[in-house]
Amino acid sequence: MTKREYRKNASDMIYLTKCAIRGKKPDTGRVSEMDMEALFEVCQSHSLTACVGYALSSVGAETDNFCQARNKAIRKNILLDAERNKIFRRLDEEKIRHMAMKGAILKDWYPKLGMRQMSDNDILCDGNFREKIREIMLEMGYTVDHYGGESEDAYFKEPVFNFEVHSKLFQHYRIMKITEYYYNVGERLVKCDGKDYEYRFTPEDFYIYMIAHEYKHYSGGGTGVRSLLDIYIFMEKFAESIDKKYMSAEFEKLGIADFEKNMRELALDIFGRQKLRKNELEMLDYLVFSGTYGNEENAVKNAVESSYSGSKAGYLLRKVFPPMDKIKIMYPFFYSHKYLIPVLLIARPIKLMITARKRVVTEIKYLFGRG
Repeated sequence: MTKREYRKNASDMIYLTKCAIRGKKPDTGRVSEMDMEALFEVCQSHSLTACVGYALSSVGAETDNFCQARNKAIRKNILLDAERNKIFRRLDEEKIRHMAMKGAILKDWYPKLGMRQMSDNDILCDGNFREKIREIMLEMGYTVDHYGGESEDAYFKEPVFNFEVHSKLFQHYRIMKITEYYYNVGERLVKCDGKDYEYRFTPEDFYIYMIAHEYKHYSGGGTGVRSLLDIYIFMEKFAESIDKKYMSAEFEKLGIADFEKNMRELALDIFGRQKLRKNELEMLDYLVFSGTYGNEENAVKNAVESSYSGSKAGYLLRKVFPPMDKIKIMYPFFYSHKYLIPVLLIARPIKLMITARKRVVTEIKYLFGRG
């Protein structure tokens, strides 16, 4: 579809999402004029299909694909909760510190089951026990999707169980302040009631992490409209009780205070009743065309813009031979064994051309397309 058509369907998606979360029936006249196939496509790209399905269902306009997506989201929420509880019981038995991450918590604050769709379940665990966790997951019938990376391992089991086990929340040179802020994340966690090894964020620290996570995506490949909805849902639940002064100070430390303010105001305006300002419309447009997980065009543009200093040769040289502070964050093993860094510098470009060749070529084309 054209950009104009995409914007129109995104506008319908936002309208129906607002109806769903506020428990109001959409206007049947407007719904009758919607292109349901195109609307479904846009909703899929923003992981809002189930939420929109609730709104359509309230006026008897839910098509089969929306109905199936909603039922699938409900089923997946239920199954993932039950399975995560089983995993957590095993981690408790093995005395391994663990915490459910963003989406698994947020979904319970939405008005109805399944409104917040889940693609996988993220768990933060003590990184000293990765091998033991791998044994546990294998014993529970999981296959290893990938294991042994710098900060996360992924496991899968039929029919819908995708779990990512993280030892760190962030490990990105591009967002150094955020990565360093969460380096000792255990200091920011509190025990869950009645639990010895299960932890959680306070509401304030949950929101700070949520915004930091959204910024990681926004400044990379982009993030979608669901990020705004998550903010709105959080603020509806906690706005009157959270320590805003503390959060404001932490956002300043992270260097994302303006981003948080802009996202929060846009979320409250778009799902409230306020008319959007020009700068909000521009930000919304970026989100609309990013989708839930961003896109390569944004990722390349943002990567080049954030580190380009006017010299194409210098930019490429830094990509091939990263500075030591980047190696410290992205390749801690090599930083701890500096005599092996020449191996990294040889292997890294080769690996990139094998695993991310399209991205590398696109980045070079964008770089040399500049003035």
